[in-house]
Amino acid sequence: MKKGPIIFLAFLGLVMVNVVSNYAFKRFDLTKDQRFTLSQRALETASNFSSPVVVDVLLDGDLPGEFARLKKETVLLLEQFQSENKNIIYNLVDPLEEQETRNETIANLQQLGLRPASITVEENGKTTQELVFPWAMVNHKNKTVKVPLLKNKLGATSENRINNSIQNLEYAFADAFKKLQIGQKKKIAVLKGNGELADLNIADLLTSLQEYYNIGAITLDSTEKDAQKVLDQLSEFDLAVIAKPTQTFTEKEKYVLDQYIVKGGKSLWMIDQVAMELDSLFNETGSNVAVRKELNLDDFFFKYGVRINSVLVNDLYNTPIVLANGEANESQYNPLPWVYHPMVFSKDNHPTNNNIEAIRLQFANTIDTLANANRKTVLLQSSPLSKLEGVPQQIGLNKLNSPLNKEDYPPHSGFPLAVLLEGKFSSAYLNRIKPIPLKNALEKGEENKMVVIADGDIAKNQLQRGRPLELGYDKWTSNFYGNKEFLVNCINYLLDDSGFINIRSKNVSIPLLDVEKVAEHKTKWRLLAIGLPVLLVLLGGIVQTYWRKRKFAA
Repeated sequence: MKKGPIIFLAFLGLVMVNVVSNYAFKRFDLTKDQRFTLSQRALETASNFSSPVVVDVLLDGDLPGEFARLKKETVLLLEQFQSENKNIIYNLVDPLEEQETRNETIANLQQLGLRPASITVEENGKTTQELVFPWAMVNHKNKTVKVPLLKNKLGATSENRINNSIQNLEYAFADAFKKLQIGQKKKIAVLKGNGELADLNIADLLTSLQEYYNIGAITLDSTEKDAQKVLDQLSEFDLAVIAKPTQTFTEKEKYVLDQYIVKGGKSLWMIDQVAMELDSLFNETGSNVAVRKELNLDDFFFKYGVRINSVLVNDLYNTPIVLANGEANESQYNPLPWVYHPMVFSKDNHPTNNNIEAIRLQFANTIDTLANANRKTVLLQSSPLSKLEGVPQQIGLNKLNSPLNKEDYPPHSGFPLAVLLEGKFSSAYLNRIKPIPLKNALEKGEENKMVVIADGDIAKNQLQRGRPLELGYDKWTSNFYGNKEFLVNCINYLLDDSGFINIRSKNVSIPLLDVEKVAEHKTKWRLLAIGLPVLLVLLGGIVQTYWRKRKFAA
């Protein structure tokens, strides 16, 4: 057969393959962890857009290795979303490209809440600090959602940091797409009337939740006048948040809450069982007495399967407090370890706590899980180097000067600090005299969920000049903790009927080079990478020359 028809048929076949591929696109994921396969819930969030969604990725330009890898993985992920819905368009943007307006741009981005990452650049023997904004902005119609691309965890290496970030990308973008599509929002009730935290102290958490939910307040002390009305109002909400109550709950209030829960209402409890505040130590004596807080909730939680203990957690893994030394303008602020503010590292055993930054607690208590039919998952626990201190006892700043010895902390696996309860909840007033009559009261309910945290300050943001700061940010040390992400995850899980938050459980393993092995075997691999191709070309030439001589010699 002549070469002309063969070439024509080959060309025709190539054209046909390209035409077919435009209509029958298919990609195959051969990775062990299926890292290039999006979950069904993530795909659903992307498929619902019928108009353009523009994603501006603020990672472009001359980036160091780890950020270049993060950029690459972000682009790969967005291409997967784009293959599901062509309305998803992404752009790579270098926000600091224009040197003339660099400082103004940095200020504007920070004002939008985009925190930069500081990186060290070595060039010509000089070391400089540069800023990178690892964020994406997802725009649809007149709405914009910010997506953090970098996932920090305290003490993580640069390799682990990039792994954590890549693992979180699918959920981060799917969550952004979901926010843009929320129509009928579920409702959250913030309970008042028992000395809970003021709105200003939980303002940042509430602001973050407003992206997903409608939020309202319910005053529980109105129960004394009309308990049925309070229950009817509360029943209009899907979840109740109880943030650090300080006043005793009456039996009527407890029964209203009990019926709300038994009838399907979700709840997030942040409870201090010990009365102690850091501010109360800044007096002439530098100390105060920690005492049990009488909230009258012990029997209430006991029926659901947990008990909050009136003890303080003393933990060698802790977050510092800052004290001033000196007077007036000569004052120096020194961070000092404070054993009563545990630094809690995630167990990574549930979508609510998977891949989050360390959490800061303040004067935390512990939780015992009790045997009943409800399922319990410990979401947070103290470190193995922690111990319990009973109350009442004198707590003073003089403890800052006490030596910390590991020998004083008996080894154990850690004390539970936050527990998720799931199951068909029975009434706390089952087989008991009811404090008040309520319409259609139930003693056994359907499947339900609640989270109990043995620290009320986990939701408390700091204030600066009377304005709330971001929850988890410590203005004295400039450290960021994972309090807000954990609480938002908990509420999303409690109100998530579709399992969307389970995307966070996906594990992605990025194979990284072993730096020591590279240094040890670099000569061998250089020879293989450079010398082997040259050798193969030479051998090919010799074989071809020998074959041609044999062929034409005949």
